[in-house]
Amino acid sequence: MKSLQAHEDWHMKARWIKRALKIGLIAVVAATVLGFLVMTLWNWLAPAVLGLHTITFWQALGILILSKILFGGFRGRPGHGGNWRRRMNERWQHMTPEEREKFRQGVFSRCGQTNVAPEESREARHV
Repeated sequence: MKSLQAHEDWHMKARWIKRALKIGLIAVVAATVLGFLVMTLWNWLAPAVLGLHTITFWQALGILILSKILFGGFRGRPGHGGNWRRRMNERWQHMTPEEREKFRQGVFSRCGQTNVAPEESREARHV
């Protein structure tokens, strides 16, 4: 039984590593494409319209990051995740205490925590 659990743990960690590498690769490709897009648009429009100098890829990437900070922030989409939270809260409210404990054990075991104490009451946590 111990070897099965170790195999499952290894498999879960490998999945998370693959997912992180995939997300990292997508982020690098997106930053590269957007950087070249900003550089191309700047070098096409800014010298002709505003009389400015052309820029390099790294300068374009800097402009992209600066504009994201100034105008967009790094919060993600507004309201993103709100529906998930609401649905999960509704599901949680309809669970019996046994179902809640089983759910918590499943979530924590997937996160690598095996011995999790039962949920304490909400009143005890807020005091």
